[in-house]
Parts: sequence; C-alpha cells; structure tokens
Amino acid sequence: MSRVRLADVSSAVLIERDISDLVADASAGAVVTFAGIVRSWDHGREVRALTYEGHPTSASVLADVAATIAQRHDVIAVAVAHRVGDLAIGDAALIAAVSSAHRAEAFRACQDLVDLTKERLPVWKHQFFADGTDEWVNCA
Repeated sequence: MSRVRLADVSSAVLIERDISDLVADASAGAVVTFAGIVRSWDHGREVRALTYEGHPTSASVLADVAATIAQRHDVIAVAVAHRVGDLAIGDAALIAAVSSAHRAEAFRACQDLVDLTKERLPVWKHQFFADGTDEWVNCA
C-alpha cells in the first residue's frame, strides 16, 4: 500500500478525524494532525467570508508534495487535503496527517508537509472584511 493515503484539493467539507483515520496503522506509535481553520480576524481586521480558488494543477502539485514528504521522512503514511470554494469562519481549509513509529518524526513530517504545501500549492485566498474591503492572498 502506498504511504500517500490522500492528496486532494476539492470543495468537499474537510473532517479532521476522517483524514487522521486514513493514516492510522497498527505499527504507528504516533499520528500527528494539523488543521488550518478559517479565522474571524486577520491582521487586525474582521473577516466575514472567504473563498479559495485553485489552479487546475493544484491536485497534482499536492500529490507531489505528499510524495516528497513520504520519501523525505521515516513515516508510515501521509494524508493531506485542501478545500476550495466558499468557506465559513471555523471551517477547515487544510488538513494534514502523518503517522510514524515515533512522535518526533511524525511532528517533523507533519510540519514539513504543511510548510511545503503552503510553499508550493497554487491556491489563492480571497478574503472579505467587515469594513467592506477585500484582498487576495497567495497561501495554502
């Protein structure tokens, strides 16, 4: 079985437990999960809504990122998903999960997975603020 259990970009609601369960394994001593949640404030301004838009290559880029992490770290399994479309405050935009025999490697791999996703994934965030302004941000 592949060590990459999921690498997905879609408009589907992301459930942290569902993605964490994908990397669970009897040989794993650690499962580390990260959830990037839509927050109501950004740089001192109240966020009312946001939309994520992804480039058509975003799914293949995320698959490459996940494969890189699986090769770079001593992990059992990797899963990562990023949501696109309209999201509400409190929704998960990004969920990453990694399992490993030991916690230190699982933490390192999960942080690397999130950082590499943010660095490479062609997804853009359009934030709408309470004061009527908006901004585009290139982030994951």
